[in-house]
Amino acid sequence: MFERIEINPEVMMGKPVIRDTRITVELILRKLSEGASHADLIDAYPRLTEQDIKAALAYAAAALAHETIVLTAA
Repeated sequence: MFERIEINPEVMMGKPVIRDTRITVELILRKLSEGASHADLIDAYPRLTEQDIKAALAYAAAALAHETIVLTAA
């Protein structure tokens, strides 16, 4: 699925985007968190596909899986 995600410093300042678009993974996540459906996103961004949305979600989950959280005592 990650072949659908591109990171290029010359496109959207290196943010992960759907390949061959300027649609960022962040935008997709933000719109979904605001209540947009997959159909809403595809209507708003005709170059976007269902597989692109799933790839964005998978990419975000993988990125968070490798995040380190440091807890400090108060």
